[in-house]
Amino acid sequence: MSSYNPASEKANSLGLPLGAAGVSAAFLVLGILAFAAGLWRDPQSTWLAFHSNFIFTTLLACAGLTLAAIYTIVDAKWCGPYRRFAEALAAWIPFAFLMGIIGVFGGPYLFEWYYSPMHGKEAWLNPVRVYTTDLALLGGMSLLAVAFLKASTRPTLRELAENGDGFAQRMAQKWTAGWQGDEAEREIAKKKTGRLAPIICLVFAIGFSVFNFDQVMSMEQAWFSNLFGAYVCWGGILSAIAASALLGVLHRETPGYEGEITESRMHDIGKLLFGFSIFWMYLLWSQYLVIYYGNLPEETFYFRDRLGPQFMVDKGYTEQAFALSWGSWDFQWSRLQEGYGWVAMTVWACCWLIPFWVLMGQRPKTTSWIVGPVAFIVLTGFWIERNLLVWPSVVKNDMTAFVGLIPFCIGLGFVGAFVLVFLFYSRVFPSLALARKP
Repeated sequence: MSSYNPASEKANSLGLPLGAAGVSAAFLVLGILAFAAGLWRDPQSTWLAFHSNFIFTTLLACAGLTLAAIYTIVDAKWCGPYRRFAEALAAWIPFAFLMGIIGVFGGPYLFEWYYSPMHGKEAWLNPVRVYTTDLALLGGMSLLAVAFLKASTRPTLRELAENGDGFAQRMAQKWTAGWQGDEAEREIAKKKTGRLAPIICLVFAIGFSVFNFDQVMSMEQAWFSNLFGAYVCWGGILSAIAASALLGVLHRETPGYEGEITESRMHDIGKLLFGFSIFWMYLLWSQYLVIYYGNLPEETFYFRDRLGPQFMVDKGYTEQAFALSWGSWDFQWSRLQEGYGWVAMTVWACCWLIPFWVLMGQRPKTTSWIVGPVAFIVLTGFWIERNLLVWPSVVKNDMTAFVGLIPFCIGLGFVGAFVLVFLFYSRVFPSLALARKP
């Protein structure tokens, strides 16, 4: 296991990489134009695309902050730059809050309960309660993110505040006001992050389970699953692990990281990617199996719309049909054409099948040209999975709906905005803390 010496970290502003920033800015502009055109041509599909990408980026950023908090709680010594990658993902959270405010205007196109809540759910499923709760959660997580990131990076910024230049120096000076000395600052940072970390984990685990109930599950207001909130949150954790693994591969040759993305650290993050994909599959299976053998129409329709009839009892809701389904599973490829069957199979392959089988051995976990593509596949799988959670609730039996030109461009816009925020935080302020050998 790699050793990690926080005392050797010194922030070093690398400047914004013009190539990556330019492409990301172009994606952002394309996404804004597509969003505007979509509102004019097909507002419902436009808001569905916005909402699915909002869920994907929000859970990825909040999970990144939670991952950094977990590293703090367990006092992880191995992670090195991977902790800074997780923190940089969290820089998106305040912008997720802004996206949440914009998303309020799409409510009528997404939620049946916006105007017609089910009887008995009126007190819970109404715009005032839902948006007040969820924006409060996003706002609270934004404040926690700023406080945690400031406390975590402050001990590394003194040299940048004294010898840097431009905007990075000015912000480093602001964040290091009242400096008390290197050793004292490290102790203060450890105490502050230690206090904030458990709060962040609880808010993510409990608060964002409610967020997922409101923003995703309630799109099918007749369907419910107590496990759903944890399942979506854990997908965020796994996507943050995949993003960290991919960023490690991409930064191996970046100045300042020489020798920091070691095989040992790649092996450790690879083990997390491998093991956490198994737990994600366990949550998916646990949720599916109970609904399958319960075989209640008010529960099975949610999975039927997404998996198609192949993995459900589709010959009638009778005890005899249910028994026969266990005795002889008559697999038919054609059934995957119904619902969003092939999309669901793609998600299953990207988020579990590929990382499980490819990363099973030790060597693949330490090989950058294997870990990097697998991490990218997992991230892509979770983008598709977030669309799979959102689109079938409104658009039935059209598994290509979310890959139209406007939805795809909106997705690129979110990617561009997310990457720009990551680059600005990690390269300009408060730049990644690069380990320097003492």
